This record gives sequence, C-alpha cells and structure tokens, in this order.
Amino acid sequence: MSPRPALRRIVLLDDFGDAARHAADWSGLPVEIMQDHLQDTALHERLRDADAVVLIRERTALTADLLAALPGLKLVVTTGMRNRVLDLAACDDHGIAVCGTSSEPSPTVELTWGLILALARRIPQQEQLLRQGGWQQGAGLGLAGATLGVAGLGRIGAGVAAIGQAFGMTLLAWSPNMTAEKAEAAGATLASKEALFRRSDVVTLHLGLGPATRGIVGAAELGAMRPGALLVNTARGPLVEQSALIAALESGQLGGAAIDTHEPEPMAPDDPIRTAPNTILTPHLGYVTQQNFRLYFEGAVEALRAWNAGTTLPRPLNAAARD
Repeated sequence: MSPRPALRRIVLLDDFGDAARHAADWSGLPVEIMQDHLQDTALHERLRDADAVVLIRERTALTADLLAALPGLKLVVTTGMRNRVLDLAACDDHGIAVCGTSSEPSPTVELTWGLILALARRIPQQEQLLRQGGWQQGAGLGLAGATLGVAGLGRIGAGVAAIGQAFGMTLLAWSPNMTAEKAEAAGATLASKEALFRRSDVVTLHLGLGPATRGIVGAAELGAMRPGALLVNTARGPLVEQSALIAALESGQLGGAAIDTHEPEPMAPDDPIRTAPNTILTPHLGYVTQQNFRLYFEGAVEALRAWNAGTTLPRPLNAAARD
C-alpha cells in the first residue's frame, strides 16, 4: 500500500447536539467539529481546504458538483453504512476514499414504538391538559387486538413487527418487493398496498427513499385508511405527500400522525406541518442514542487513524477505499 499523506484538516459536519466530542477519543486528530448546518457557497468555503470530512448520516449532501470543487479532499467517513446523499461514484472519480461505521437498528425501533404509544394513548395531549389544570378527556386506542400495518420489513421494520406481536396485534406487511415468505417470517400476513392502508389501525413506514418510493403515500392511501387510524413515519419524510397528509389530518380522516423525518432538515421554521393538528413531531431522533453515537464516532476515529497510519481502511464503501 502506497504511503498516504497525513490528514491536516478534518471537518465533522452538522453535530447539532455537540455529541461527537464526548462519544470518542479524537486526540491527535486535527478535527473541527461544526454544530451549524451550511449549504451551497458557505458549505464549499468551509470544506475548501479539508483533507477529510465526517458526515452524520444524511444531514449534508456531498454531490458530484461539490466534490469536484474540493480537489484536496482525500477521505469521507459517513456514519452508518448507507448514505443516499453521498455520491459514491463521484468519490471514485476523484479518488476520494469513503468509509462507513457500525450502527444499530434498535434505536429507531424503540423510537417508533414510543411514537405509536404516544399517538395511540394521546399522551402529549393528556399531559398538556393535566398541566393546565384539567383532567382526562377522550379515550385512546388499545393496541391488543388492533391491526398494525408495517410498510417495509428490513432490520427496523422487522424489529417493529416483533414488538407488535408482543402487544398482541394483528400484523400486515407490504413493500414493493415483499414476499409472503418474508412477511410470514416476521409474524405478518402479506397484504397489498391498498389493503394494508385500508385494514390497519396503525401504519408504520420503514421503506427506503428513492424515485420509486418518493410520495408513495398520498391522498389515495390516506383516504383509504380507517377513520381515526394513525400513521407513523420514522423512515424518510418524502415517502408521504405532505399536502395530502395535512389535508387528512385537518379533515379528521386521519386520527394522528407521528413524524420523525423531514425534508429539508433541519425543518424550515414555516413548514406547514408544524401547525397541523393531531401530530407528534420529533427532530429525526431515530438513530440518536448515546450507544449509537459511540458506534458512529469511534468508527470514524478508527477510519481516520487508519488513514494516517497507512493501514487498511475499515468498512470501505467504494473502490478508492479498497485500493
């Protein structure tokens, strides 16, 4: 392996909660930890003379145009092993090595169930009412015997389904490529997309985002849901057509929605979902746990130190990292 020049400037982007510096030992590494979020010219200026960039999930996109304007960039470390806003082909074109890190699906599974329970039992509304001097109003949805529709049965969706079984729920599953065997292995029954939305009391989304799934939940799907049914999205915000979602909430067709992922992120101050009724909104907390951050940032440090030591890069994601 040919010698590598030592990294002189490492930029870690978008550490909104100042988590990175406490989650790993960065000693000896020339890392600058940034807590703000920049785009366009400001982002280019920040990265102009960086040798390495550390990305926290998909908070900032590294596009082909941006990568072409950063001739000094040698290494990108993305937390996790997939990043849809990082152009791996362009990294290869420019000889930029890309590494990933380990991560756990359990934090998003846990948050999904926190949101389902909060929606079903109207916990935020009841808590606020109590603080205002009131007492219980209305009745929540019991989950035992209710139907849970799981859209997507990857690691996270399968974990959510397992907990649904423990609650005594009937499970339906659907995705564009779902098989009856995969659904059955998760304790669910394969359903069509229309049937999943029509028959479920709670629908939870765990699909990847791409051209085929952007807006895959729209007015037709929301209109097919049982009156008062609940929608939870801890996958990707653009899976759901926001205007159709807001209309379904305002009409009362949808009993409530809990949304953890948004576009853009951070959410714009005037985003209309902020004022939609019967919503629980969280700022993309699915993966945000102390344990996951340790995996992320210890993995990033491992890759950065391996680069400086001239040793094999861990968890390579492109050809340039394997050379």
